[in-house]
Amino acid sequence: MKQFVRDLMTENPVVVDSDTTLADAARVMRDRDIGAVLVQDEEDVTCGIVTDRDIVVRGLAPGGDPQFTTLGQICSTDLVALAADEPAERAVAVMRERGLRRLVVEDGGEPIGIVSLGDLARDRDVNSALGQISSKPANH
Repeated sequence: MKQFVRDLMTENPVVVDSDTTLADAARVMRDRDIGAVLVQDEEDVTCGIVTDRDIVVRGLAPGGDPQFTTLGQICSTDLVALAADEPAERAVAVMRERGLRRLVVEDGGEPIGIVSLGDLARDRDVNSALGQISSKPANH
């Protein structure tokens, strides 16, 4: 049975404004038990993505103040998106080609989900280390 990106994605991605501070974004991620948020600009257009790792590596490590540094200052703006009805194999190929861990999933140009490397590993090889880790609940 052919699988599509929509079959593997996490639905309803959290979208926050580009002027959201690192501290506020970190709290959203903690409270929602997620590792990434989409970022939208002043016109409500999705313009980037920020992961928990981005907050640390791009925001805090260089000396950014988590109360004042914003997601707009650190987000990845080169978003790679796939249509929800693309085959799952396409997500694997794009991640491999571009060295990405997450892809935005769109329907009609609107973000409806995120598919991660962990989602693919859990589906493709639940017995792999990444598949097993991705299947476990988060440790808090």
